[in-house]
Amino acid sequence: MFLQGIARVAPLIPRQWSTVAVSRGLSTPSAAYSPYGSYSVCTRNESNSNVSRERAPSGKLAHDSAVAPPPLSSLSSSSSLIAQSSSPLASVGFDSSSTDAPTEGPVPFWKRSLNKLERILPSNKVGGPDYNRWAMVPAAVATHLCLGSVYAWSLFNDPLGLELGVVCKAADDWALGSIVPVFSTILGLQGLSAAIAGTWQERVGARTSGTLGALFFGGGLLVGSYGIASHCLPLLYVGYGVMSGLGLGLSYVPPVATLLRWFPDKRGMATGITIMGFGGGALVAAPVKVKLLQYFSQAPEYLGVESAVELVTDGGRRFAKVAGEMKEVVVATAADVAKLPIELDPGVYVVGTGSTGAAATMGILGATYLTVCLASSLLYRSPPPNFVPEGYTPPTTGGNRYVPLDRVMRSPQFWLMFSTMACVSTAGMAVVSVAKTMMSEIFGAALPLVVTGAFASSYVGALSAANLAGRVGWASASDYLGRKNTFSLFACASLPAYLLIPYCVENVTSVGGVTPLVLFYGSTMLIFSVFGGNYATMPAYEADVFGAKEVGAIHGRMFLASSLASIVGPLLITTQRRQALEASIIDLVGKADPQQFESKFGASKESFAELLEAKVLNVASLMEVVPPGTLDPTPFLYNNTMYTAAGLLGVAAITNGLIRPMKPSAFVEDRPNLQSSSQPIRKDPVLEAEVLDAELLEVGEVTKDKAKVLK
Repeated sequence: MFLQGIARVAPLIPRQWSTVAVSRGLSTPSAAYSPYGSYSVCTRNESNSNVSRERAPSGKLAHDSAVAPPPLSSLSSSSSLIAQSSSPLASVGFDSSSTDAPTEGPVPFWKRSLNKLERILPSNKVGGPDYNRWAMVPAAVATHLCLGSVYAWSLFNDPLGLELGVVCKAADDWALGSIVPVFSTILGLQGLSAAIAGTWQERVGARTSGTLGALFFGGGLLVGSYGIASHCLPLLYVGYGVMSGLGLGLSYVPPVATLLRWFPDKRGMATGITIMGFGGGALVAAPVKVKLLQYFSQAPEYLGVESAVELVTDGGRRFAKVAGEMKEVVVATAADVAKLPIELDPGVYVVGTGSTGAAATMGILGATYLTVCLASSLLYRSPPPNFVPEGYTPPTTGGNRYVPLDRVMRSPQFWLMFSTMACVSTAGMAVVSVAKTMMSEIFGAALPLVVTGAFASSYVGALSAANLAGRVGWASASDYLGRKNTFSLFACASLPAYLLIPYCVENVTSVGGVTPLVLFYGSTMLIFSVFGGNYATMPAYEADVFGAKEVGAIHGRMFLASSLASIVGPLLITTQRRQALEASIIDLVGKADPQQFESKFGASKESFAELLEAKVLNVASLMEVVPPGTLDPTPFLYNNTMYTAAGLLGVAAITNGLIRPMKPSAFVEDRPNLQSSSQPIRKDPVLEAEVLDAELLEVGEVTKDKAKVLK
């Protein structure tokens, strides 16, 4: 009956209907049809994923000589799986790409690899009718808590920059401008991988994508740990930056998209609770990182105070004789040792004899995150078809309507939302990438008894708490305020907060006291609550504007705004800081007494370029040889970035104000998903055949006009 039905309707099928690709290996041949009259059989062997297809005369069933054509009864018992399609007709294999029977060459290597990977990874599962949807929340939050630890990256800035010198920078230590881009890399690839894999994630489900993401994310930290231990910066980029970035993108979107489907009545709350974990990850990770860094840190060999050690300067580097051998050393000032997590005395230390504990810390975190994310991904379930929570009445209009992905990408609404998210995220990324460093440099000298190393580390945890609160609070509030109004509040609240930071810097350097510190603390807490709310509210904003059907794929592409922000934000703040720092050092060198300068650094002022390149010359050491009363320029290094961030928030306010609802004609109906709620999300050809048969019986005698209705 199935083949007879195809034969009756086939001549009327439009050429635009193309064959749907076969997913996973077919253990049993399945019939495919060309609208111009040729049948063919597609077979796939589990050991060889290349498809074999042979043409036959019109109206006849062709088959490989080694495989007999299957009787119709065998189709009903086949375990073959056909790729998902929104149309039952398309899924049985109509192909109108040419007037000849379809021919297919060898399957590309990446497709074969992906098919094999899908067979290895856990398949997606659907929750039954009595499944408690709240059981999904702990698994999603646990995953995001691990993923959100990246926002505590600034705690790694100082240890990674002192891996050799430990107490202060050695000549071969990594500069801040080389370290912060690792943070940009992981968040940049998060958005990129989420965008590229969005459609694949929708097809295979949260379980499969989450498992693969866990392997990449945790494994990347382990590789990065080895890169730190071997002092190989490229390996750190490959591990923590590239691998963990890919894992972050693969693991981030699926639980969010799944909860949106489980909670159609509480979209803002659902995304807020889930992404709360991402924002609160640094709150949990910050104190853990601090404790691990302290536990694994090891003080370098101490030679004594500077005046008691004979030092030699060669090529900008400083050396001292140790056990009859000249070894490179660093000279730590009182300001340098005050920033360390362990108590040490100012003086001369041998390079390469200590450890900051960064390598061991990253390795332990990597193993932990791998375990937690892997366990959580196995608990993911998708809601059953046409799921409606008890007591919830879907909207009478637009409840099952959505805008197709290709139409979304061409709409001005998407790109205005993209621009809004990019501007808000860029400003926040600039601050989060150097949060601990910024706190220490702005207030460390003016309030040394208050802003200690421990205080600066706890500040990172407080920012994470603000991020977490913003993700829950702003997302939940958006259910009542409306998504567009919420984003308008983001811009209006953040813009003055960024402008307040330079005012705080000016006051703490000229007046002193803790009031500027309190204002700075409050301003950055507000900035980070908006930063978190931006990420938590956007998925619900997308669902409101475009419908919830393809929100996973849409959000994956929208997350490219975060990728752009993660590159531009840290690059902006490190570049402007470096420019301000170099200008400040040149100014201080000009003010320094020549004799004191040569006595301090073992070289004349004319050699300051070599000393600067070897990282011997810095603001803290120069402040010891400049005239008394000279203002320390360090707190002012971030002012230009704050003004730039305020401008970005102004742009965000404009782009958000221009967003309008999609036209009703842009929406299409969401057809019911014909799947068993107790089986993985894969379509059965038998079920597809029955659906097609039923449609043909309803249509009756197929005419051209009725075929259009069927289409």
